Amino acid sequence: MDKVLKNSWALFLGMGFIMMAYGFQGSLLGVRAVQEEFSLTATGFMMSGYFVGYFIGAATIPNIVSRVGHIRVFAAFASLASLIILIHSILINPFIWFLLRVLTGISMVCIYTVAESWLNDRSTNKNRGSVLSIYMVILYGSMGVGMFLLNFSSPQNFQPFILISVITSAALIPILLTKKKPPNFKKIEAMKLKELYEASPFGMVSSFFYGTIQAALFTLLAVYATSMNFTIFEISIVTFLLAISGAVSQFPFGKISDMYDRRKVIVFSTFGAALFAILAILVSRQMYLPDGLATSKFWFYIFLILFSFCSLPMFSQILALTNDYIPKEKFVAAGAGLQFVFGLGAMSGPFLCSVFMDIVGSNGFFIFLFFFHSLIGVFGMYRMRVRETVENPDSQFVAMPQTITPAGIELNPVTEPIEEPVKDENREI
Repeated sequence: MDKVLKNSWALFLGMGFIMMAYGFQGSLLGVRAVQEEFSLTATGFMMSGYFVGYFIGAATIPNIVSRVGHIRVFAAFASLASLIILIHSILINPFIWFLLRVLTGISMVCIYTVAESWLNDRSTNKNRGSVLSIYMVILYGSMGVGMFLLNFSSPQNFQPFILISVITSAALIPILLTKKKPPNFKKIEAMKLKELYEASPFGMVSSFFYGTIQAALFTLLAVYATSMNFTIFEISIVTFLLAISGAVSQFPFGKISDMYDRRKVIVFSTFGAALFAILAILVSRQMYLPDGLATSKFWFYIFLILFSFCSLPMFSQILALTNDYIPKEKFVAAGAGLQFVFGLGAMSGPFLCSVFMDIVGSNGFFIFLFFFHSLIGVFGMYRMRVRETVENPDSQFVAMPQTITPAGIELNPVTEPIEEPVKDENREI
């Protein structure tokens, strides 16, 4: 563990700044969109731009990294992300913000891919799991801190946008000061979607629906809270609780899924999330009743924590489930395929959720989450009836960040690289 920290501290520090800015930006844009009186549909459309860009970037990043290298790609796209957030504060228009979100999504997936492929090069089969764990803590922890920065200044001011730009730019310093050569980028083997579906229909379908859920959850939670008249401080609490609860729940659910049929665990967790989404609606309806009748926001926070606890470990479970049905040498390719399907679902999530909110009001947010979690659960129950449980000794649950790329999936300790790079013990970045 100490060696991992020593050899990768610069990259971890840089990613900490990036995720802090990312967490801050997502909450800020959602709140500001409501304050600018964007329609909910326009807000959802605007926020979906990030995932359109993420999808585009994921398809193009290998060629870019191969041509110009890790450091230049990281520096270029971190600089682009820093510039883009400043433009948000100047040109306030839903369509322009959509285009800017597309560019942000491209920038972020490029940064993730560079960081994760770099960590793969710095790790060995013995410490790969430790590297992934540290990476997860940094991503979730930094994102949570960034969400609290929403209290720095009013979202209607330009100062929050400047602060995000400053934090993003700070990520460049440790990366650009590294004296070691970056690794050679290893392209990820592709897996046809037909082959992926034949191997695990439930894994592929649930990955699509879960992408829809995740995109809506992280982009529109602040919008929902703002529309429900939460204060800025309360909004920061809500978004922080979402991230932290999801991080904490990864390992308990992982242990359980390695002991029982993963499909049962996924069905249980997704129906659990659906239940807590409904309870959040019931509680929220009581928060603004006249004095003496209103309930405290405390119970809303509790049900949100429980919702996140059940929902956020699901992609890791879906990945492990898919690996149950394929040989070890295809784990990374299958992970890349699931990420592709996840991205397809994510592009539509914020827009569809905003339509729900436009039709039935703010609680359309949780109705949307209830509906798509239920779809996963129902399909999972069907698949358990038509296919028997299998045991693959090479497959196991490994907690994964929601933003993981195919390069990052290689950090899964059971997906050993074909060629282990020769490392200098004193090598660092």
